[in-house]
Amino acid sequence: MLLVSASLFLFSCNSNESTEKTDTKSGDSTTATQPATPAVNTVVTTPTNMVSVTHKIKDFSKWLSSYEAHDSMKLANGLHNYVVSRGFTDSNTLMVALKTDDVAKAKAFMNDPNLKKAMQQSGVVGAPTISFMTAVWQDTAMLPPGTLRSRTTFSVKDWDVWFKNFQDGKQERMDNGIVDRVIGHDVDDNKKVMLITAVLDTAKAFAYYKSDALKQRRAAGGVIGEPQRFLFNIAKRY
Repeated sequence: MLLVSASLFLFSCNSNESTEKTDTKSGDSTTATQPATPAVNTVVTTPTNMVSVTHKIKDFSKWLSSYEAHDSMKLANGLHNYVVSRGFTDSNTLMVALKTDDVAKAKAFMNDPNLKKAMQQSGVVGAPTISFMTAVWQDTAMLPPGTLRSRTTFSVKDWDVWFKNFQDGKQERMDNGIVDRVIGHDVDDNKKVMLITAVLDTAKAFAYYKSDALKQRRAAGGVIGEPQRFLFNIAKRY
């Protein structure tokens, strides 16, 4: 009787152990794999009309307070705050970008004497440079705060020829620490180009600006004359 009882006890223990091992393996095999989070597309190709205003100021805090105090005036004329930027070499030189619903209305507003008076009261020095641009390509991905950016303006012989050549040079720019942010042209003349790029490696980028490789690419794209470059940092994004 003792021998039979011992045998039954051992059989019972082995059976439970086998069941536990089987259950464990079954649990591991049925663990669901979490689906990968789909990549977010940050590129916008819907044409967007924008206004760029560049000018010097006396005091940034005073100017910003006045600029935001006139939001209702801007909205009444179809303008929406977008980005305020400060010059890299002169922080009192500002570049203000706004989106516009109506280019004709925005142009009329930019010539309004009341706007000129408000700008003078806010501490704007001298006459501003105003540009109306259609952005045809934008990358809206957020970059680390303080990332240096460049606005480059120039004329081309043919937009389509230039645009294809520019796209072909994307990897070359990335290899030199330059990332495309906005590609656009004047609202009335697509031969007047405006580019916004991010400068991720200043040493490489500044050397590339002076390189024969860039000169050759500009020539192949039909760039006319020497581009004008303005380096800046974003001070406030709306």
